[in-house]
Amino acid sequence: MLFEIGIENNIEGRSLAWVLGHPGCFAYGENEQAALVAAPKAIADYAAWIESRNDGAGWVDPGQIELFQAESWEVYAIDEAFDLVEDGYEVNAWFRHDWKPLTAGEIERGIQLLTWSREDLLDSVQGLSQASLEAERFGERWSILGILKHVGGAEWWYLERLGLSSPRKDVPEDPFERLESVRRRALDALPALAGLQQVVGVDGEFWSPRKMLRRAVWHERDHTQHIRKIVRR
Repeated sequence: MLFEIGIENNIEGRSLAWVLGHPGCFAYGENEQAALVAAPKAIADYAAWIESRNDGAGWVDPGQIELFQAESWEVYAIDEAFDLVEDGYEVNAWFRHDWKPLTAGEIERGIQLLTWSREDLLDSVQGLSQASLEAERFGERWSILGILKHVGGAEWWYLERLGLSSPRKDVPEDPFERLESVRRRALDALPALAGLQQVVGVDGEFWSPRKMLRRAVWHERDHTQHIRKIVRR
């Protein structure tokens, strides 16, 4: 099976291989080549994850993996005047693939992926005490509770890029309430995006329904893996 790859370089000091058309399938590497090398295992793990959640049925065939690197993107920062700066608003990857409208089938699968990724996220904190959730850990930017709040806030921000979010004042402060409220909004909004040819520029960055879905599933799965690592330590 041929998998189209988009590489995003210089994202927090490393490279990220996006498996385009498969939201939530990604691989990191210290550089572009390392991310590409890591991609086949990420695809196999992703296929297994879908099958485990979908009663043994999958839509990704990892039997013969062939990679095609379609594009690469160098992350850069801009200031309020949209000039390049060393430390400013980070402009993340926009791929030609992101121009494509989402089909109804892709949205149906996207909703499944978001449902499964949310189950995994909540499972990763199941049974943890309040003290463990709130604990500050050396080398970590946030507590586990802070990560959960960040995931909900980021998803709200993705929706806001396309004018689909609730007012910021209505976003709950409680991390679990925030996750539930923002996700409900996302699931309500997604079906109406089928076939929509929408691309908008916000703060010097392009956004589309496809990019929003790509980043939402990645972000939740990425932080779920992060929480699991913290808990194991």
